[in-house]
Amino acid sequence: MRTGVVLVSGVDPAPMASALVSLQWDLARAVAVRHHIDPDRSVLERVVSDASGVIEHEEMLLEHACVTCALREDIVPTLERLAADGRWDSIIAHLPIGCEAFHVGHVLALDARLSRRLKVTSIVAALDADTLVEDLLGDDLLSERGWHSSEDDRRGVGEVATAQVEYADLVVLAGTPNDSAHALVRTLARPDAEVIVGTEQLTGVMAADHRHSHTRSHAWTSPTRVMDLPAPASDAVWQLELTSHRAFHPDRLLEDLERLGAGRHRSRGCFWLPTRPEVACVWEGSGGQLSIGTGEPWGRRPARTRLVLTGVGTAPAHLTEVFEGLLLQPTELADLPRWTGVYDDGFEPWLGPIRDIA
Repeated sequence: MRTGVVLVSGVDPAPMASALVSLQWDLARAVAVRHHIDPDRSVLERVVSDASGVIEHEEMLLEHACVTCALREDIVPTLERLAADGRWDSIIAHLPIGCEAFHVGHVLALDARLSRRLKVTSIVAALDADTLVEDLLGDDLLSERGWHSSEDDRRGVGEVATAQVEYADLVVLAGTPNDSAHALVRTLARPDAEVIVGTEQLTGVMAADHRHSHTRSHAWTSPTRVMDLPAPASDAVWQLELTSHRAFHPDRLLEDLERLGAGRHRSRGCFWLPTRPEVACVWEGSGGQLSIGTGEPWGRRPARTRLVLTGVGTAPAHLTEVFEGLLLQPTELADLPRWTGVYDDGFEPWLGPIRDIA
């Protein structure tokens, strides 16, 4: 029999702790494990507790203080060990601040040995209602708030928090958000995810009812997702879908990247370059913090460029025009073969070297 796992993520320790307490109080036969990374000491702290009190409190040195090392060296092995113990019906895993539950869910879903023993029942994203819009669309870095996981962690709070909301089954808000903040979360979250106002309203029944599906969550969060977008939750939120079968022009994209990626909005999706026609490039940003990378091969799917931008208030008027200007123009499409054999497009620092696909 598999042990259910509830994963709690967030970018602020207070809402995460409050969500953990609510779940642990309501799930009598559950064990809670809380992980915290101290980047200054390169230490991972683990606290395991159940209804009887604290069972374990350990600190361990990490070779490199980061979320990836913590997952590999202790978080996943601890979940497996607690499940094997047999004393508990479920595990509540309080992930390190800034850790995206996707990484744990991906491992537990695809590792055959682990999936025979563990089953993710729900992903919880716990956020502060009072700072919700700033946390999702602001330009703060995790390191500026003291919530980074390593010395070289330059991730933005918004980039991490929006990804956590988009992957979650349950988004729980500590406090009462204003209407626009609530609508923003409802628009970013998966359509069938539940948004809960007040951590005291989060119950064990909600978290343990096996509502998580890795396939469904991946379909919503995938950069190359093809599903239709529901309308924004209210007029307080704007959403713009920019799509084309054409590639971005590498030179113009390098020059004008910030005009599309900067600003108080969430932007995500995929694009392709004529220098790298075989692979989908990933676009992820929020609050002016933008990251691009190499995704999965297009395979038999036609290459496309599709970005979804979401914000509060009124959409900036220039975005559609900028997007169109970055694409290869009709006269340039006729000259696509000239990009074959180009080995330097300026994106090597982010996308790696160009491979010659013969």
